[in-house]
Amino acid sequence: MGSRFPSHQLSNGLYVSGRPEQPKERPPTMSSTAMPYTGGDIKKSGELGKMFDIPVDGSRSRKSGPINNAPSRTGSFGGAASHSGQLMPNAANRVGSVSSAGVPGSASIKKTNSGPLNRHGDPVKKSSGPQAGVSASVSRQNSGPLPPVLPTTGLITSGPISSGPLNSSGAPRKASGPLDSTGSVKLHSTSMVHNQAVTNLSQEEEYSFHRSFPKPILWSMILLFVMGFIAGGFILGAVHNPILLIVVVVLFAIVATVFIWNTCWGRRAITGFIARYPDAELRTARDGQFVKVSGVVTCGNFPLESSFQRVPRCVYTSTSLYEYRGWDSKAANPTHRRFTWGLRSLERHVVDFYISDFQSGLRALVKTGYGARVTPYVDESVVIDVNQSNRDMSPEFIRWLGERNLSTDDRIMRLKEGYIKEGSTVSVMGVVQRNDNVLMIVPPPDPIPTGCQWAKCILPASLEGIVLRCEDTSKIDVIPV
Repeated sequence: MGSRFPSHQLSNGLYVSGRPEQPKERPPTMSSTAMPYTGGDIKKSGELGKMFDIPVDGSRSRKSGPINNAPSRTGSFGGAASHSGQLMPNAANRVGSVSSAGVPGSASIKKTNSGPLNRHGDPVKKSSGPQAGVSASVSRQNSGPLPPVLPTTGLITSGPISSGPLNSSGAPRKASGPLDSTGSVKLHSTSMVHNQAVTNLSQEEEYSFHRSFPKPILWSMILLFVMGFIAGGFILGAVHNPILLIVVVVLFAIVATVFIWNTCWGRRAITGFIARYPDAELRTARDGQFVKVSGVVTCGNFPLESSFQRVPRCVYTSTSLYEYRGWDSKAANPTHRRFTWGLRSLERHVVDFYISDFQSGLRALVKTGYGARVTPYVDESVVIDVNQSNRDMSPEFIRWLGERNLSTDDRIMRLKEGYIKEGSTVSVMGVVQRNDNVLMIVPPPDPIPTGCQWAKCILPASLEGIVLRCEDTSKIDVIPV
């Protein structure tokens, strides 16, 4: 029996109206592999490693496709994804229900948790991407291998304290190994030596009559005396007249006495010259004028610490180790003579600091750092005398020698230390410089002569750079600032 409306029969025998539905072509299921996490190792990069004929680590290859069993720790499910951490229970239940429904993987929506894992292998609770909805397959990706928990080795590394390897949570380690007191002292001394703000002074900056006396005049006098001795000896042998030789000997004795006197008392004469030099007032000082300023010291941006006594907040430190040389003992330096004290080690540093003038109350910046020329006249006090009987009574001195790789054999040693700490009273001699309302004292371009002191038989000397004068601060109470 015909009908105007088309109809067709279903597979269960039921007749329904309408034409039969044409079977649709099912689109191919596309699955993509997530970008592998190599951790800097090309062996774990998959196809990239194959391009360079490098064997690929197959244990970390990515797998795609649905899973049949419950999600495990290293399996993949619901699409092409892999994970290296434990899945959340609710996500696993939701994935299992959706996968059993047979939803094709092409309609999947990925939920990605990327980032480091904690030390138990669980992913850190940071989620990125949209949440999965119903009637859609869910895939989850946790990228990054589980970093091993390394033990602390105690290795001392350079750089800031936050540098170095990461810890188990992916954050920088807060410590790079324990530092003992010896290591910290060595790092501190090394930083002072290599810091551009610190001026490292040598023994040449000290006053020495032999170095300050003009060399042309010295060699001219030596030549004249040699010629005088030759002429006096010739006359004495020829005409038996000793007058010229006696005159030459007397003059030579007078000159030698003056030289010995200046060698022994020259430093005291220089400090006397500095003390008698009148103080200037910074308020009325002209730009480029050579002045002497006395006042209280204040630290700048980089305070120092004394080497042996560890006195903090200093602007100048000096530590000297002397050794006494007997008849058969070793020399402290190549010029060390017998039965005298010789300098074996010297550590002397100075930095920029401020001085408050007693006359006007103004504060000036003294430019003694960054390699400036400085001549210090700072008194040092004897800290310790060491001989064979009391060598083991000072462990701090033994430690100080060990930090500087100095031998501790049977020697008679003396340690002196001087410093200028914050609040000390000092005298500074230099040139005034005004720059944009900033008052500074800088080294003079030429040496400053002291002149002859005929009443004391002191020959002229010269002062180079900024002159610092401070008495023994260990016996003077400092002014709190």
